[in-house]
Amino acid sequence: MVVVDRTVSESSDDIDIRPLELEDLRRRVDESDDECPSPPVNGSNRFFSVVYRSGLQKRKEQPLSRKFIARLAWKNAFMKVKELADPWKKFHLDAYKTEKACRHRYNALRKTWVTDEVVVKMEDHSFNRGAMRECFRMKKLSNFSKDDWKRAHNYVAKRYMDTSTPREIYFEDVKLQMDAKLWGEEYNRHNPPKKVDIFQMAVLEMVEREGSPLYHLEHFIEGQYVKYNSNSGFVRCEALRMTPQAFSHFTFERSGHELIVVDIQGVGDLYTDPQIHTSHGDNYGDGNLGTRGMALFLHSHRCNSICESLGLTPFDLAPSELESCKKNFQMSCQTMVRGTEEIVVSPSEEQKEHIQDYIRLRSLSSGYHSGDEKSRNRLDSIGSMDSLECDDRGLSESDDSVVDSARRERRYLQLPRIRHDSMAVDSGTDTETREKDLNQFKDMVRRKARPSHVLGEIEHRKQLELLEEHRNKTGGSALGQIHLDLAKYHELNRFVEESETYDHDAALYHVRQAANCGCLEAIRTMAQLHLCLQHDILPDLELDDSTCDPEIGFDHMLMAAEANDRAAMIYISTAFETGIGLPESREKDWEKAVYWIDKVINTHTGDEDGNFDGTMNDPQYQLVARQASMYLTGGHNLTKDPNKAGELFSWAAELATEAMKGKLASKYFMQAEEAWAECEE
Repeated sequence: MVVVDRTVSESSDDIDIRPLELEDLRRRVDESDDECPSPPVNGSNRFFSVVYRSGLQKRKEQPLSRKFIARLAWKNAFMKVKELADPWKKFHLDAYKTEKACRHRYNALRKTWVTDEVVVKMEDHSFNRGAMRECFRMKKLSNFSKDDWKRAHNYVAKRYMDTSTPREIYFEDVKLQMDAKLWGEEYNRHNPPKKVDIFQMAVLEMVEREGSPLYHLEHFIEGQYVKYNSNSGFVRCEALRMTPQAFSHFTFERSGHELIVVDIQGVGDLYTDPQIHTSHGDNYGDGNLGTRGMALFLHSHRCNSICESLGLTPFDLAPSELESCKKNFQMSCQTMVRGTEEIVVSPSEEQKEHIQDYIRLRSLSSGYHSGDEKSRNRLDSIGSMDSLECDDRGLSESDDSVVDSARRERRYLQLPRIRHDSMAVDSGTDTETREKDLNQFKDMVRRKARPSHVLGEIEHRKQLELLEEHRNKTGGSALGQIHLDLAKYHELNRFVEESETYDHDAALYHVRQAANCGCLEAIRTMAQLHLCLQHDILPDLELDDSTCDPEIGFDHMLMAAEANDRAAMIYISTAFETGIGLPESREKDWEKAVYWIDKVINTHTGDEDGNFDGTMNDPQYQLVARQASMYLTGGHNLTKDPNKAGELFSWAAELATEAMKGKLASKYFMQAEEAWAECEE
């Protein structure tokens, strides 16, 4: 049977299809394209087999070919790395003296130290130095090789140039970096487009040298060293990256505003020497600027696509601040999100049912997603090999400043770099215990995570008030303090040139946001602004008639009084007593005036911010005398009580005597006698 050649346009019903024979199984692969073999030839007669073509198509789509390409990429990368020579060979470190040293490593999860003995060779003179430390080239002998310095790894030993630096500083620096490394692992667990890592760092104690000097020990990584942001708000524009900024933003939200990892610098996404700001400003050295450091970063940070894919929320900025920074921060960034990132705020069904154990805002604000819209892949272990199959949608050239050739080969695989996790230093910890500790840390940060915007903070505080009956309504908000710090930075002209005037609207905006978050100092300032009173923050700022609202001012003052601010209590009591400063919607109420005076007298502790105002302008004997006068007269919802008035006047006289106010004490004693006389009548 002869098969006639047909064109593609002819009907498939006219094609004569016969069963496959042995000759049909013989494949002739064209040398120019090993992925697309040419159809088999039977003598001089060509045939077209639909079954054969469909089989070829299936073989093309099989994962085997993708794995094969991946293996070739790995092999190519390995051969290139193998050909690389030791970059420090010319420095002849093997000729230096062999020394024994103690290495102190820190377990960030268990808060413990592990010490072992190592053998090293170190240069006598530093090859580089910074503002505080100098660096030495060093080789460390591997524990798996004996006197084979050719296999020794390259390290950098750093020490403080100031010889008076306390030894504890070295250990504090290691704790800082390893804690930051732990947050890097938590960031990677959410499957971002580019995973990050932070140098494994240790303290090296040279026990054979006089005084046992200390060094910081880090692996040497060859490449271009770039500083992406600083601990004071700097963001590098020349080598703009999305990953470092998203990582810092992630740590702020995931820690529940308790800390933020900044000062991101290093080679690619391998970072070193970070800094951590905490909400209380404790620990982590002098570089910890507390909420002031957080404020500087959040003011300069603009959320990018990675922040959005992780469900991070933008920090609230004034319209004028957003307008002043129209530059698109993603123009020179190449990282592309895959859509498989695990968002930060995504409570499970069990967590949703137990709001007492898992308080989470389900905000309507844009950028703060619930995570129910689409499924997301989850990383069960940090630093594990996810898959050998590649995902073309998740690949981009790179957003790194420098990417070596081996990494470009590896980009086909979408695999994380092999890392030492934060618990790898403790060899005595079994796998089950390590996983348990890691899960506890994940659960802890999952419960703490809160959004960066004020709306989320307000809702969070409302939830807490429902759960805790006697919880303070003000104070304790790191986000509120951050907004207040930004207002103070504006007042100090931090964000303008020396000859320019600071942005009053932006400063007022941040004071208002701080007040919304329950910051007592901001609440008091907003009350003073609307009531046209003297204020310490933004003293040159006054509200015009269109924005000044006595109702808002009095409400803020009342809120401050409820937070045990003594000055606010006295203002509220005076307003209810005299009507001065009372808005039109309220009337004199001596019952409330007596209540607030009594609260002032009986308050002997600080307010909810921890401050105590002795109110020297309103001494206690005057406050008691005011109460006595209102009880003696009666009215405005207060029942007249001459006996109560006499007792209060007598007490005021005793207080005046203690204050060395003899004439005033005599006056109060006389008024007490008059009140009791009126009682007898």
